Amino acid sequence: MFTSSIRDGNSMIRRRQLFQAAAGLGLSSIGVAAPTQPLRKIVLGQSAAFSGPASALGEQFRIGAQLVFDRTNARGGINGRPIELLSLDDGYEPDRCAENTKKLIDSGAFALFGYVGTPTGLAALPLATAAKVPWIAPFTGAEALRSPFNRYAFHVRASYFDETAEIVKHLTFAGINRIAVMYQNDSYGKAGLEGVIRALKPLGLAPASLGTVERNTVEVDAAVKSILAGKPDAIVQISAYRSCAAFIRAARKAGFHGNLYNVSFVGTQALAKELGTDARGVVVSQVMPYPFAPLSPLAQEYLGAGEALGDKFAPNYSSIEGYAAAKTLVEGLRRGGANTSPENLIAGLESLHDFNLGGFVVDFGPQKHAGSSYVDLVILTSDGRVRR
Repeated sequence: MFTSSIRDGNSMIRRRQLFQAAAGLGLSSIGVAAPTQPLRKIVLGQSAAFSGPASALGEQFRIGAQLVFDRTNARGGINGRPIELLSLDDGYEPDRCAENTKKLIDSGAFALFGYVGTPTGLAALPLATAAKVPWIAPFTGAEALRSPFNRYAFHVRASYFDETAEIVKHLTFAGINRIAVMYQNDSYGKAGLEGVIRALKPLGLAPASLGTVERNTVEVDAAVKSILAGKPDAIVQISAYRSCAAFIRAARKAGFHGNLYNVSFVGTQALAKELGTDARGVVVSQVMPYPFAPLSPLAQEYLGAGEALGDKFAPNYSSIEGYAAAKTLVEGLRRGGANTSPENLIAGLESLHDFNLGGFVVDFGPQKHAGSSYVDLVILTSDGRVRR
């Protein structure tokens, strides 16, 4: 009886080993139907402005990213797993962003993607780091989110230091040295101000005058007064599109006829729309290739993908940034291998050395998570167009 039990037990073990081996080869190879279970989605969490004065940034970034995710899912997803972008509105307010981030992490978000803004990013990144959740492609160029190095944070766009350095170089090359700064009175505005100061210092220069505006407001009268008192020849603006538009109108009404510059976070098309005919001559630095014509392979692909949306699609810099960011993330997932995990995503992204998306290069490494320093300058016209 004891011997029989051993024999029966060995038989069960052999059957289990045979079943496991067959499962590794594919159950159909021995004529057993494989169980059909839906593969889990790769859920990406996003907290961004979808309401309020910065809402166009979150909306357009998401539209561009979704073009990539929809195409990826139509082709089978990542290792058979579809990508889902779960977006929550924070209204460009840090407290709401922190609350959203906790919800996304607690709900099991695979990674956090496409956050919009510096103050919101500063609220979110510590939470992502503590939870060991990758935080990818924030729509901000603030140095405080890049330094010190954080292995969970990956930046696809150039920094505000890169943008302001290019603006100062452009102005001073033309002999314009009296440069004022209008900045949002928070971590975003101060990051841009620091960039201008850093770029001016080696030239023996400093801002001619300063003025501030509070986040999510258009109260610019005090800023106009304090800045114009310094008699600048150019003004660099570090704020969101509605406050920048309000400042431009007020400054021109007060008699300012000099140059007006903005960094990319302003939202180029949103600013042009807000200004109308007053947009003429306003310069904006850009961290993505020109999106309005197929002048680069990336833009050509982006415009082609947008055709699926029909009249709902309007090319702009914010959505092509979402498109480039999503392409980068998808490539990182693919390179992470068959075992899709946050740690493998980090390894996959770090393998993107000089990765060319089509005229726009992302360069990551194990100790390098700032992927680009690309900066271009464009000028707005009175009919809402963007010229290079």
